[in-house]
Amino acid sequence: MAIKPLAMAACTLTNALGPGLQASLRALRRGESGLRPCDFEDADLKTWIGRVAGLEEEPLHGEFAPFDCRNNRLARLGLEQDEFGAAVRIARNRYGADRIGVFVGTSTSGIGATEHAYRQRDLVTGSVPATFDYQHTHNVFSVTDFTRRWLGLTGAAFAISTACSSSAKAFAAAWRQMRAGFCDAAVVGGVDSLCLTTLYGFNALGLTSPRPCRPWDLERDGLSVGEAAGFALLEWAEPGDERVLLLGYGESSDAYHMTAAHPEGVGAALAMQQALTRAEVPPEQVDYINLHGTATPLNDAAEDRAVVRVFGPDTPCSSTKGWTGHTLGAAGVTEAIFVRLCLEHSLIPGTLNTRQRDPKLGAGIVLENRERRLRLALSNSFGFGGSNCSLLFGRSPSPRVGESRGEGEP
Repeated sequence: MAIKPLAMAACTLTNALGPGLQASLRALRRGESGLRPCDFEDADLKTWIGRVAGLEEEPLHGEFAPFDCRNNRLARLGLEQDEFGAAVRIARNRYGADRIGVFVGTSTSGIGATEHAYRQRDLVTGSVPATFDYQHTHNVFSVTDFTRRWLGLTGAAFAISTACSSSAKAFAAAWRQMRAGFCDAAVVGGVDSLCLTTLYGFNALGLTSPRPCRPWDLERDGLSVGEAAGFALLEWAEPGDERVLLLGYGESSDAYHMTAAHPEGVGAALAMQQALTRAEVPPEQVDYINLHGTATPLNDAAEDRAVVRVFGPDTPCSSTKGWTGHTLGAAGVTEAIFVRLCLEHSLIPGTLNTRQRDPKLGAGIVLENRERRLRLALSNSFGFGGSNCSLLFGRSPSPRVGESRGEGEP
């Protein structure tokens, strides 16, 4: 039996395209990228990035001053958009502050604060400044702690850090915690901000492109690093629920290499198949796949093999990283919300910047936007070390919505 779906009661998204859902939807429709030549701090790199403007001038004050770092500034900017806070307040009044869980994915959290502290360390003793607050900035739990405090929530709270699948896995973690009865609703999200560690790290691995990233392109040569904050409010769907629903999720681990994906996409295929199985949906019913699509030669090839294995060559799919860059730990929620926008607005976005599809790849890549009514759409997020997560979303009404909570989970 299929899992009981979760309804996306509210959501918000901020990235290089701008703050709020409308900025992303407008850019997707117009084919306008948020990528720019690297202008982050003093990074001397020939690459393109997806930077959110204005974070440098917006510190956190008052009770939130200890949390002040780029990552938590980005989280706050995201939480302030799309009346998301108001939606959470309504849910808080309905369920209680202690019955709403918070599950936030991030890869580097506020590591930028540690970078700045080390640059300011005492040249004699090596000590970092006394003002450096690791717990409220660099600590992986920092952004989760900030989010729950900002929203006035006191329930279960988890930080999830599995590289680029982090905020996709937040959806799966929330479902399991709700099924177990630890919470009645959940705020899920992801926040990852630009820092020198990721920019120089990916550059050292030879994974960054000197041009805007071009997923699935014959001449693709690397990714563009971005930053984003996205959040969604999840609650159990009811019979006849007309909202966008999380119908299934799949998770797997390649156990193949510390950074590289399995070249045949074995784990990726398993995650996609699990999402379909949990939703009791055959692959031919999926109308669109939002690919992980990083534009690195090996990752795109591995994901392509996985997609073709599960869906064949005809299911429309695209990567939206040409708009935002690869937002790392926030990629999962960013692209899950993109999928929600696609379902709501009958849109299949093209694969921005890609001009000539690699003839060795067989998936049904869409190069130009299509207007088409969608019922089911899948979002893929795959991280370092083969940490894979696929999320299946759909428009209701669904005949499975009324089934008992969590019955028959595979």
